[in-house]
Amino acid sequence: MSLDPQAKALLDQLAANPDAPRMIDLPPAGAREMYRAMGGMLDRQDVPIGKVEDRTIPGPGGDIPVRIYTPVAGGGKGPVLVYYHGGGWVIGDLETHDALCRTLANEAGCKVIAVDYRLAPEHPFPAAIDDAYAAACWVEANASEIDVDPNRIAVAGDSAGGNLAAAVCLRAKAEKGPQIAFQLLIYPVTDAPSDTQSYKDFGKGHFLEKDGMDWFWNHYVVSAGADPKHPYAAPLQAESHAGLPPAYVVTAGYDVLRDEGKAYADALKKAGVDVEYVNYEGMIHGFFNLQGVLDVSREAVKAAAKALKEALV
Repeated sequence: MSLDPQAKALLDQLAANPDAPRMIDLPPAGAREMYRAMGGMLDRQDVPIGKVEDRTIPGPGGDIPVRIYTPVAGGGKGPVLVYYHGGGWVIGDLETHDALCRTLANEAGCKVIAVDYRLAPEHPFPAAIDDAYAAACWVEANASEIDVDPNRIAVAGDSAGGNLAAAVCLRAKAEKGPQIAFQLLIYPVTDAPSDTQSYKDFGKGHFLEKDGMDWFWNHYVVSAGADPKHPYAAPLQAESHAGLPPAYVVTAGYDVLRDEGKAYADALKKAGVDVEYVNYEGMIHGFFNLQGVLDVSREAVKAAAKALKEALV
């Protein structure tokens, strides 16, 4: 399938300004500012929501900021989604994914708790997964306080956030931690940057580039001297994927991460996990955060929310 016309128009617009700095040419603080600015231009704005509460929860490295979204039609002890934002473990925050979390809360009819985990390179691996796991544990332990059902906890994330959601499920199984009912993995990072066909085909000029993934991975994993095959950094490398929660895995056809996302869905299926895999063939990486400019983005978010809602009934 050819590149979606709206996605192509966006890429053409970006390519028309070759002198603009790339995120990876900036220090992390500058890249974070650029990412926030892009979200303000390309994502939906002012999505109605029933209630938003910013607070902090205890974490292994200090307090973790979280944002709790109650849907417009919220009420009673319903299901909850713990959401980890994307951004290569280096960029992204509660603001960059605010519209997506609001939409998921409303469409799925569940509370969403967005987690502002520590970022690399200031806090390399395993800081992000430690915070992500701590947040999931806190949600289960404090379900009554935040008025959610501890038996209907899901985790989700996009890109690096999808990596964290997958890793949280692996860790919860290994440590007999929170009972996670469902995992929503949106074009997840599941392995170290490699030479898959999607890396070869889309490594340049398709929003997320190979150089960009190398930059993110180096800040998060390499700088820490961590094992690149550690399953909490590269979930595809886990010895076993059996016994993990049911999953809905999304990939984009024109994305360097497409093949490893599909490989993870295949690994889950092979291990006997109930998996629905959806590849949006004409899409680029990051399209869930492009609801302001891509029609398919809005459709995909609704479809993911529908799968989430049905899994948490």
